Amino acid sequence: MKDAQKPDHMSLNMLIGRLKEGRFVIPDFQREFEWRPWDINSLMRSIFLDYYIGSLLLWRGKKENFDALSCEIMYGFDDKAGQYPWDYGKGNPEHIVLDGQQRLTALYYACVGPNVPLPNRANRAVYFVHVDKFMDEQYDVAFEYDWLSQRINKLMSNPEVQYAAHIFPLSVIGAGGWELYSWVQGYENYWKSVAAEEESSEDTAKLEGATRYAANAKVFGELLKGITEQYQIAYIELDRELAVDKVCDIFTQINSRGIRLDVFDLINALLKPKGLQLKLLWRAAAPRLEFVDTGKMNVYVLQVMSILLQAYCSPKYLYYLLPGQEKQVRNEDGELEKEILISDIADFEQRWNNAVVAIEKGISLLKHPQEFGAIMSQYLPYVSIIPIFSALQATSRELPANKRLAAQRKIRHWYWAAVFTNRYSGSVESMSARDFIDVKEWMSDDDAQPAMLQEFHTRFRSLDLRKETKKGSSIYNGVFNLLVLQGARDWMTGNVPQHGDLDDHHIVPVARANNNLQGINVHTILNRTPLTAETNRQVINDKLPNEYLPDLMANSNEAQIRDIMESHFITPLALEILLRNPFGPDDYEAFISERQRTIFEAIENLLIKERLDLSPILRELDQKVEMTELKLRECIVATLSNDSERLPPHIAQKLTESIQKAAKKNAAVDVENFKELSSKLEFADLRDLQEVISHKATWDQFASRFVNKESLYGKFDQLAELRNGIRHSRSVDEITRKEGEAAILWFQQVLNK
Repeated sequence: MKDAQKPDHMSLNMLIGRLKEGRFVIPDFQREFEWRPWDINSLMRSIFLDYYIGSLLLWRGKKENFDALSCEIMYGFDDKAGQYPWDYGKGNPEHIVLDGQQRLTALYYACVGPNVPLPNRANRAVYFVHVDKFMDEQYDVAFEYDWLSQRINKLMSNPEVQYAAHIFPLSVIGAGGWELYSWVQGYENYWKSVAAEEESSEDTAKLEGATRYAANAKVFGELLKGITEQYQIAYIELDRELAVDKVCDIFTQINSRGIRLDVFDLINALLKPKGLQLKLLWRAAAPRLEFVDTGKMNVYVLQVMSILLQAYCSPKYLYYLLPGQEKQVRNEDGELEKEILISDIADFEQRWNNAVVAIEKGISLLKHPQEFGAIMSQYLPYVSIIPIFSALQATSRELPANKRLAAQRKIRHWYWAAVFTNRYSGSVESMSARDFIDVKEWMSDDDAQPAMLQEFHTRFRSLDLRKETKKGSSIYNGVFNLLVLQGARDWMTGNVPQHGDLDDHHIVPVARANNNLQGINVHTILNRTPLTAETNRQVINDKLPNEYLPDLMANSNEAQIRDIMESHFITPLALEILLRNPFGPDDYEAFISERQRTIFEAIENLLIKERLDLSPILRELDQKVEMTELKLRECIVATLSNDSERLPPHIAQKLTESIQKAAKKNAAVDVENFKELSSKLEFADLRDLQEVISHKATWDQFASRFVNKESLYGKFDQLAELRNGIRHSRSVDEITRKEGEAAILWFQQVLNK
């Protein structure tokens, strides 16, 4: 394999020579030359002081690559030889500049001095070094530029004027040949002659000055020689045979490290020769996707296209979205074969439009107050989750109607787990691919739950919400979204406020916390809640809770106020703490602890028990079913003396297999911790519990409590039907509800014997 990357260096002289020959060209996706005159000045100062100016990324070109990327000559290039449009047979151009365009163009402009103005300027700029100031180490004022004028024209055309003013035009460096040597020699000779003239005069200061300048000339000349011949510019050269998809990947990696390049522009450049203006498609789509203020939304559309087609969305995979582009894949037999993902321009446009619709619908769900609660863009936990979320939603809409509800619940489960684990704060593209594959498989197979979910279930209570103080962080925003989903109502009106009016205000105000509660973490999300500015101003108004809450209750319905507080995850206990008088630091900590407990419970209800979005009646029933299951487990453990050996063999085998399966998916699950019956039963469902009680090997030990197997089976059936209706259909008919409630009451009576 040829070297894909060849790190190397070239001297300043060599680089300028290649610039003059037109060896470097700029791909269409690169932005225009944007540096300002003083930016160019700063670059030259860095070079003269032997500072590192960064490395270049160059791709050794060939005709196909020049054409594919719609390459253009460098800004300001003086085509004296008449070589453009390029004659590829002559060997020019040579390199496509992937990174370093601004530096190369600036260097060319300063040292060659093309007869063109800088962008957005009426006149060209000319760059100098003040030799006297440079030799005196006055580096901040030694480098200068000026606009071309009659005075500057006279200066540039008369070396004697330059020598007298100690002005070295940087264009001398780019002139090549003996120009540099001649200028230095002329400068030295000029001041030698001045010194000779002053020897007979009585002005010793002028003589000393001229003598010093003449001596400095040699030193300056040596310095210039060192700069031009020994100053090394680092570059990485990509092999000309390197595939464009690999170049796309390298290009974007550079972008990820803060260099302002855009893979969207790269794809646009690759599509132009095929007759498609991607920027026009984006211009039409952009108004529909304005919810989030990000410069990456156009790339997100491409990523959704890529995820839906091939699961992956890194830049090298975006390359395969080009119509007719072949991609190597491995078939079921393990053999490599080629496939084309997008056949032609029409196919591309259709898939682009589908991706735009997917993101549009995804954003609509994310900002809905009863779906995901990111009512304003600043409260979206991750902007970077939009492509994968939109792609998963689009995938679920392609499922048969009877499977979409379950798929939506699984997407919701994955989404919130991602929020509360900061999952999309790192390598987003690789994470998106992994999650898309895992969640898509889970949609079709209930047993294929992604490992990240089980891991989160075991660890989410270790989160310290006290530390979440930064607006915009995923967990901070996730809690705010939960409050919106909870239906947090306004403290003054009792209504759900208009979402554009909401902000997260302090429950214990900052001013009073600083004065009365020194040392507390007042900015934690646990001390914040969605309120309107008017409520914050008229109700709280820099008062402690034990001051403003009694007034609020006295002037309103107290029971209603208590209900409103619960919609903000402020329980009766938390409210009682806030009302304490005096209210000190210990009380604040007690309030924060109680609210964290309540929010953890809400997260558990949302993620693990999946009932936050249930109606209040169904939520209460689901909790009662859960408590019944818990009591049944406790009954079995007590009756069988917590001895797992007494389980019916087929149930014991089933639970062991479930534990082993969980351990394979999640390293945090240790099978050694599940030896006792109580821990094994954590993996038992309702029907498993029924089988343990009613099995012929164990029934005798339970018969005195449950008496009749047929009655037991009937009650389990009613309980299971209620549970399944709540968990899967999210709705229950009246008969099922009443029979389920009767079953719960029956179990309560039997288990309390």
